[in-house]
Amino acid sequence: MSLEAAAASARGGFGCLFSTSDEYELALISARRAEGRYGRTHSRLPMSLFVGCTLLVAAIVLLLG
Repeated sequence: MSLEAAAASARGGFGCLFSTSDEYELALISARRAEGRYGRTHSRLPMSLFVGCTLLVAAIVLLLG
């Protein structure tokens, strides 16, 4: 009897709190937002790369044209 109760208790520990993976992802993202992991940091790197590539293309066009 106690062996069956222990087995039932062990199986109950493997139950998932979420019924779908979408619920899990939503809870995970909500928890990370609450921690501040997805803060709005404005990086200048993408704009700098865009301006640099634009200037490089313009210089190549002027040199070859």
